[in-house]
Amino acid sequence: MYNWRKINDTEKCKVMKYRKMQKLPWHCPPHFEGSGLYHLTAANYEHKIIIGKDFERMQQFENELLSFLESENTVKAWCILPNHYHLLIDVEDLKKTLSNLGKFHGKLSFLWNKEEDKQGRKCWHGVADRKIRNADHYYATLNYIHHNPVKHKYVRKWNDWKYSSAKQFLEEVGKESALKLWIQYPVLDYGKGWDD
Repeated sequence: MYNWRKINDTEKCKVMKYRKMQKLPWHCPPHFEGSGLYHLTAANYEHKIIIGKDFERMQQFENELLSFLESENTVKAWCILPNHYHLLIDVEDLKKTLSNLGKFHGKLSFLWNKEEDKQGRKCWHGVADRKIRNADHYYATLNYIHHNPVKHKYVRKWNDWKYSSAKQFLEEVGKESALKLWIQYPVLDYGKGWDD
């Protein structure tokens, strides 16, 4: 996701040529249309810590995001970190959900930039989506989302991170079942290269 700035001009030309030939968006992954289960990831621009300016903002963001999403979608899992968040979500219309998320991000950018006296600052990189293909993919994604604060070394255990559905998930299925799911659907290299 963030490799563009790391590749040289020749490689950039090859990537752009391929994207044009395939009729793909030039500067972002293609978004699919329709309903279904999706893994959505949104990051602060250049992974700067904006969501997590302080714990109060993170709590407020979590409340607002979940409230905003649950009016039209079913959120299966979530994790909010200081500079990005992940959702496992059942959507009726992906295009509409992404459009609404863009507006939601825009309102927050305006408020946060005003609070911090940084008008014009770009707060969001965008939203990447990945359609869930099957049960294996679903549970690996669920594990990845809940494991994200551990991966980024914010906590040592899932249920120690406050801004996540992990604690609720562990209460619902129990630690033994969660451990079985972790072993059966390992994260492995999930997210490698795009969640750093």
